[in-house]
Amino acid sequence: MSDLFSADIEDEEYDDAGSASSPAGASRRPRLPLPVRMRPKSVDEVAGQRHLLKPGSPLRQLSGEDTGGPAGPTSIILWGPPGTGKTTLAHVIANGPGRKFVELSAITAGVKDVRRVMDQALQDRDLRGITTVLFLDEIHRFNKAQQDALLPGVENRWVVLVAATTENPSFSVIAPLLSRSLLLTLKPLDESDIAELIQRAVTSERGLAGTVELEPAALEHIVQLSGGDARRALTALEAAAGVAWGEAHANGTPGDADASSVVVLVTAEHAERAMDAAVRRYDKSGDAHYDTASAFIKSIRGSDVDAALHYVATMLEAGEDPRFIARRLMISASEDIGMADPTALQTAVAAAQAVQLVGMPEARIILAQAVVHLATAPKSNASYVAIGEAIGDVRAGKGKGIPSHLRDAHYPGAKQLGHGKGYIYSHDEPHGIAHQQYAPDDLVGKDYYRPTGNGAERAIGERVNRIRDILR
Repeated sequence: MSDLFSADIEDEEYDDAGSASSPAGASRRPRLPLPVRMRPKSVDEVAGQRHLLKPGSPLRQLSGEDTGGPAGPTSIILWGPPGTGKTTLAHVIANGPGRKFVELSAITAGVKDVRRVMDQALQDRDLRGITTVLFLDEIHRFNKAQQDALLPGVENRWVVLVAATTENPSFSVIAPLLSRSLLLTLKPLDESDIAELIQRAVTSERGLAGTVELEPAALEHIVQLSGGDARRALTALEAAAGVAWGEAHANGTPGDADASSVVVLVTAEHAERAMDAAVRRYDKSGDAHYDTASAFIKSIRGSDVDAALHYVATMLEAGEDPRFIARRLMISASEDIGMADPTALQTAVAAAQAVQLVGMPEARIILAQAVVHLATAPKSNASYVAIGEAIGDVRAGKGKGIPSHLRDAHYPGAKQLGHGKGYIYSHDEPHGIAHQQYAPDDLVGKDYYRPTGNGAERAIGERVNRIRDILR
């Protein structure tokens, strides 16, 4: 059986890009992972991030593709979830003319390592005219002293710093370093970007070189489970191709045919076995998306916590954007729970913010906590119904005029119009409630908010009744 992905070059050696580079008989190194082999060589090969790659953008200037003008290279901080291209962009920038690429990991590097790079970069710049691109991964793991060590090199352009982080730099990067750098936010790749990247890897000589063909269902499965992570998508593709080739070899499918002409079909089953995840028929723009989201919200409304957790798991495993789920939770917290448990909205908003900061896969834990809170909370749609009725009356033309004593009396001539006359300051009254008219004349006595007897709203309802007795 021939090599897994390049049947016709079994005895050849691969260079750093993973492509065939030397004749038969040379010692062969292990082939690099597919995500590394498919790493773009230029800005135009980068998938996604179109908002950062427009003509004249800082990234294009740093890569050397847009030159000219008075601006020099600027250090940047790339903030985004895993697999969105932070490392890729650093390598593209380093491919520019007169560049030297140095990579440090905040997990292993210390202040001495940073200073050593800075000293060498200064020599390279002054003596050889070479610009050092310093890629610092996981910069949020650097403490203040380690980040301080970067300042002289960044400020004086001994290096062009390209720092990557998955955490909000406002909280994890010191202010002096932020002020000396451009903060660029990377977004998760959309499905079309991931699909294009996968198809490119199938045909590219740096990738699978046309040795496999993807069944549409397999492509859809890999795209959905990638979660906008390009690295994860390519890793899954390579694994699925490996499963397909292994099965073909076991079944003797290639036979004695010319290995270079063998093309193996990768099916959804191969992708499922490779990713150890069941193929889900879930189209994020189709019926499955809306049906699952509807079932999810209705399960929360119906207080079935187990069903709600099932549906949120279904969406997450199918590659649904966790921010979409978080937005639905915020709506449900007010629409279905409301004042029966006022803390539900606080939980939902906090979950949405945390999901944005943390990203997947840890975001699933945060979403689960919020789902459990909302599903088990007492329910009330009284606020939702109240605003609906109030808007209905406004659209029907009701609410004719604001009572004169409530109108603004601070501008010249207002008192002559009777504005503010007879207004009673509530804080001067017992219990802080003044007996006076607040609603327009045609809506006096109209009750929009009708509290339920559920949860905290029972006590709220009793208070509302007492207040209305005083007001009216």
